[in-house]
Amino acid sequence: MFHLTRRRFLAGAGGVAAGAAMGLRPSFGAGSAAQRAVEAAKKYAGSEINIVWEAGLQSLDPLNFSGPMWEKATGVKLKVIEVATAEMFTKIMQEYRGGTGAYDALNVVPSWMPDLALAGALEPLDEYVDKYGYRDELQQIAPVYRDNQMTVNGKIYGFPDDGDIFILYYRKDVFGDPEVQKEFKDKFGYDLAPPTTWKQFREIGQFLTDKFQPKMYGAGFFRDPAYAQLMFQERFRIEGGKFFDADSMKATVNSDIGVRVLTEMREENKFMPPGVETWGFVENLAAFLQGTTAMTISWPPYGRWAAGYGTEEEALNWVPKSQIAGKVGYALPPGGHPELALGFSLSVASTSKKKELAYLLIQWLNSEDISIQRVQLPYALRDPFRESHYTSAEYRGRWPDAGAYLDTLKAGAVSGLLDLSILQTDKYEEALRQALSRLWAGDDPKAIADGIAEQWDAITEKVGLEKQKAVYQGWAAKPNAYPT
Repeated sequence: MFHLTRRRFLAGAGGVAAGAAMGLRPSFGAGSAAQRAVEAAKKYAGSEINIVWEAGLQSLDPLNFSGPMWEKATGVKLKVIEVATAEMFTKIMQEYRGGTGAYDALNVVPSWMPDLALAGALEPLDEYVDKYGYRDELQQIAPVYRDNQMTVNGKIYGFPDDGDIFILYYRKDVFGDPEVQKEFKDKFGYDLAPPTTWKQFREIGQFLTDKFQPKMYGAGFFRDPAYAQLMFQERFRIEGGKFFDADSMKATVNSDIGVRVLTEMREENKFMPPGVETWGFVENLAAFLQGTTAMTISWPPYGRWAAGYGTEEEALNWVPKSQIAGKVGYALPPGGHPELALGFSLSVASTSKKKELAYLLIQWLNSEDISIQRVQLPYALRDPFRESHYTSAEYRGRWPDAGAYLDTLKAGAVSGLLDLSILQTDKYEEALRQALSRLWAGDDPKAIADGIAEQWDAITEKVGLEKQKAVYQGWAAKPNAYPT
């Protein structure tokens, strides 16, 4: 999702104890997919297996919770190889080309999967899935993840394991204030409610800023280009844009839609707090939790932390104390098709010398019994991705509004939009990141959009037009590549 180094938190304490404090139980049902994986893995007792995991908060899951549970159940030690998100793709490819077998199991951002699978770096999993009876449980993964983040050319290369999605958070106490509601309706002619279009978002945001600044502004977003490019991907498609012409593979991000979206994104900064152009994940979080902004869009952890869930954990001592607990509402972002925004799938490295054991580990981690415990860890950033996660009575009782929160995540898990996922995706995204830096600096949106298209066309030519065209057409045919 995002990277926080160990300098940002204390990793040593609060791990296993946190699981106990949250009421999580290291258990799994007899005859379940988790139990089948454990029983099969016991023959490897005394050995060690490596898994690549995002460095930072994410890695506290295997280090402090699931890893010790796995070792106790199977006798197999789990070594966690922490890698910064920005380096994961490169290191996985380097290890594959080197053929050392240093990696066994992997965390893979789904948008990388075509690159890694077609290069040969990922092991096909279908044979293991059938051998260990896992297909039924895979079908219980929410459709937007199951149908879009698991296969390449019809083969399973990873298990969707993190329900990353953008959610709109808003101050329901402000939106529900009768005086504010009356003023808004008198001015705009419709009820004040979470915006369902970007036009409504601008009207609501400007209205609230005009009324409450400088104490509170209508909205705030992370504008750091690494995050903002994901917001552009979502919004561009919601407005009707297509990334490429499917026949010629010419980039079409410089269409009138693309120019308009860039223009509106910059204009909206005017009713956000001063300096918003430089905000990243933490700055945006702090502003919302402190009550400085009335709306924001971000990943699911914002909702948990705004409610104060688990923020007493030492690993989360960098999270500002929420001043808005009990005052936060949840909705899909304008347009109703939220960006899935990164996420992780669990895969097996094709060069592993312990492929079956690596498979058993990821089946166990991803299983219904174990994953419901992992997604409730307040510090580990894994978000709900199974139907049973959304309906869990335990999870829905974590804070007063947890049910509404999970209902919103479930709605997004039907209509969410895939990140662009083609060969060398990061090079295309880097062009977007550079473009957004220029946008915040004041450059002309039309010139910026034309520059993106020019760079994208050059990347496509370098990759190979026909090769990229086949991958793009396969991606575009997926049910959640574009709004329907």
